[in-house]
Amino acid sequence: MESFENIFKEMMDHGLVVPDNKIQVSIPNAKEMMKGMLSHIIANEGKGRKMEWIKPYDEVADWLSDNKGLGLFMYGNCGLGKSLLARYVIPGLMLKFHRLVVNVYDTNIMNTSIDEVLSKKIVCIDDVGTESISVNFGDRRLAFAEVIDKAEKKGNLVIATSNLTHEEITDRYGERVLERIKATTKRVLFTGKSFR
Repeated sequence: MESFENIFKEMMDHGLVVPDNKIQVSIPNAKEMMKGMLSHIIANEGKGRKMEWIKPYDEVADWLSDNKGLGLFMYGNCGLGKSLLARYVIPGLMLKFHRLVVNVYDTNIMNTSIDEVLSKKIVCIDDVGTESISVNFGDRRLAFAEVIDKAEKKGNLVIATSNLTHEEITDRYGERVLERIKATTKRVLFTGKSFR
């Protein structure tokens, strides 16, 4: 029987598209590492707060332990640490344990630099849903829709945060984008009272 690797190699030799390998993340002791990094970040804020562990953090730690080739979409209430995890904790742990660089963008930068964002294999987009439609020389682009589309087609790893519900995501981006989020990421809902 023919090896599928040989088939894919032959397809590539002829310029045909083959699926990209998904990025695998497996961080040992992810929960303890997350706790340590969050405690350090919060202590350095100088506001006298202590790190409080909430249930969604367990799901993020599970994802860090074995992402199964999927990205991460953290959504829900404000002020529960989604941005801290996405901007600092996850990139730090991925760099430490896998030497992988997570390119972090807020939505305003994503909109003004969409082609740069699309060129990166691993991206973090913070605060999805707050961006406007990108307009460049009359060309209107829905940047996050392009990012999540590329994740599905090319195996890019997307880490994103949003305060939008599933319904609001559908209203803003359409059913197709919501289905791509479901296909390419582990979704973690954050509920509860803000820490701020």
